[in-house]
Amino acid sequence: MIKYLKRGKDTAAISAADAKVRQTVEAILADITARGDDAVKEYSKKFDNWEPKEFTLSNDEINKAIKKLSARELEDIKFAQTQVRNFAQIQRDSMLDVEVETLPGVVLGHKHIPVNAVGCYIPGGKYPLIASAHMSVLTAKVAGVPRVISTAPPYQGEPHPAIVAAMHLAGADQILVLGGVQAVAAMAIGTNSISPVDMIVGPGNMFVAEAKRQLYGKVGIDLFAGPTETLIIADETVDGEMCAVDLLGQAEHGPTSPAILLTNSERLARDTMAEVEKQLTKLPTANIAKQSWAEFGEVIVCDSIDEMIQVADEIASEHVQVMTSDPDVFLSRMTNYGALFLGPRTNVSFGDKVIGTNHTLPTNKNARYTGGLWVGKFLKTCTYQRVLTDEASAMIGAYCSRLCHMENFAGHGEQANLRVRRYGKVDTPWYEPVQP
Repeated sequence: MIKYLKRGKDTAAISAADAKVRQTVEAILADITARGDDAVKEYSKKFDNWEPKEFTLSNDEINKAIKKLSARELEDIKFAQTQVRNFAQIQRDSMLDVEVETLPGVVLGHKHIPVNAVGCYIPGGKYPLIASAHMSVLTAKVAGVPRVISTAPPYQGEPHPAIVAAMHLAGADQILVLGGVQAVAAMAIGTNSISPVDMIVGPGNMFVAEAKRQLYGKVGIDLFAGPTETLIIADETVDGEMCAVDLLGQAEHGPTSPAILLTNSERLARDTMAEVEKQLTKLPTANIAKQSWAEFGEVIVCDSIDEMIQVADEIASEHVQVMTSDPDVFLSRMTNYGALFLGPRTNVSFGDKVIGTNHTLPTNKNARYTGGLWVGKFLKTCTYQRVLTDEASAMIGAYCSRLCHMENFAGHGEQANLRVRRYGKVDTPWYEPVQP
């Protein structure tokens, strides 16, 4: 039996809030499409109180920002980037171009071709998410993307030095200080001062996520990444303190970030709920985490591992922290998740910041059909074919001709018939399929 000790906000209330976001974003995108830089500047001033002469940082401005960091801070950024780069390179190396002769004289293949231009959004208004620069800019560069624009909103009235350093060290070709829907729109649509890109990636708040959704098709996107989600799967091999820490560590992202405990122990569930309340009295970000936990937090108790796996796959959470006696059961049997964190020695924060896996992951149950951002998202797998002999062309042509006839595609059929006549020396009218 599945028991809910705590439920989050109902879906009707969430849908109403989503509708307001949609309308706001639609109006901003239309305005920027019509007025370009002028609109971008107005929204930047309105939402971020930021109106520089140029949104693009010069080399001098980049160097000035980097010099504000200590040697230790720069070393920490470089360490994190080394981990992300190494894993991204391992993933890239696993993706091989192929070419194979599938039939005598028939050669098929594919190539992995990098996207030409990518825009990377780095959240930084509330929290300066330095790690997002590693995850998007650096991964795009490992994939071989020639032109990468990276943007982050101003932080307390200026470019955040650590974000600028991270974007620069990751290899960004152009760095903007611009946030929100206006940043995503400027990169996707293009303005007089910002050349458009082919793809937009990176996490953001609900407005940024909605802007990406509405722009999808005009440009590619990595995935629909909304507010951070975390699911803790635990049994009595851990305690309420650890569960509470891992729940609140993600709830602090924002007031709409779901944090869910899934357990087969009602005692652990109640201990965790009590520990959450205790930690909220001393957590520096409690004002945000408290609202998130109150409105979107859930506690679910199941009778068995089978039930826990069933519920976890239905939730399809972005982050899944597994702290049970045998975490590998969930690794082998779960199918819907953004990333798994197996055992109490690791946690979502490691993945968010430094360990090497990418932290841009699917939310809103999108893990049912996609994984997270990785080097392969920046690559187009494009096929090609080559026919080497007259005999192969005539043989494939005969099959193709008859199949086209079944579909009433006379023009397609004549493409096949022409090859049969030329290379197989078969005299057949264009409008009749080649017979066996």
